[in-house]
Amino acid sequence: MLDSLPRRHLLGAAAATTLASLAAPLARAAEGWQTATLPLARQLDLKSTITGQHYRIFVAMPSGAAPAAGHPVLYALDGNATFPTLALMARSASVRSRMTGQTPPVIVGIGYAGDQPYSSARGRDYTPPTGKAGPATEGGADLFLDFIEKELKPLVATLAPLDPARQALYGHSYGGLCTLHALFTRPVMFQTYLAASPSIWYGERAVLAGMDGFAKRLAALPSKPSLMLAVGELEQPTTNGAALEGRQAIAARRRMVDEARELAERLQADPALARVRFHLLPHENHGSAMFPAMARGLEFFLA
Repeated sequence: MLDSLPRRHLLGAAAATTLASLAAPLARAAEGWQTATLPLARQLDLKSTITGQHYRIFVAMPSGAAPAAGHPVLYALDGNATFPTLALMARSASVRSRMTGQTPPVIVGIGYAGDQPYSSARGRDYTPPTGKAGPATEGGADLFLDFIEKELKPLVATLAPLDPARQALYGHSYGGLCTLHALFTRPVMFQTYLAASPSIWYGERAVLAGMDGFAKRLAALPSKPSLMLAVGELEQPTTNGAALEGRQAIAARRRMVDEARELAERLQADPALARVRFHLLPHENHGSAMFPAMARGLEFFLA
């Protein structure tokens, strides 16, 4: 025991000397940190004259030249949260395009000014009218879709040639609800609709009212849109006969999995749409389902 003390002192002194020698280089290195950026990405803050809302628009462009028909383009709601992942997925698609034959898309993230991943303003922008009097913070989806169609799309078109026949909308949760509302009420606005964990329960399932006459409207179109629905298997708790409380009880009433599956089955039984795909995402909850749904959605869009 006594023989080990000098060795401990020597090791401690050596460690102290090493740390002292690293202190200055580490301090200099710490001063060199910079804000991380995404390659080939840009952003712009703008105020919509239609909604009166301030938006932060993110755009990622493919590195290669545009195809003859123009770039496909995917518009993603909750852009502060979804854009970084989708931009990197699109960049990977660009790198592998010769092998896969997929045309890499432009990614447009529609977010809000600020550094938070989500804004309370989404509650107004993404929810459809319910036919009942409600707070001013809800029910503004139609104005928001007008903003995309009349203000945002022309702005993005100034950046690169875009293919008007290959445009998609992606949304998760309330964003998925808005995506379904766009499909049912404006089926020519996009060719592909990607609804992840859509909040079909909102307003006593008000979004499904848009399906009245939906097939007839589609029949008059020269080409039919496609829909991907995805939901995490853990978004709807199983009761097993036991009473649920709190958030679990709310989740059970909302029937996220059943509502998405039943809607997919209903639309798959009607040939009005070009394609309908349903994904039950294993081991995913409402928050985590967003990421595999983006991967499935981008693949569905580019296929």
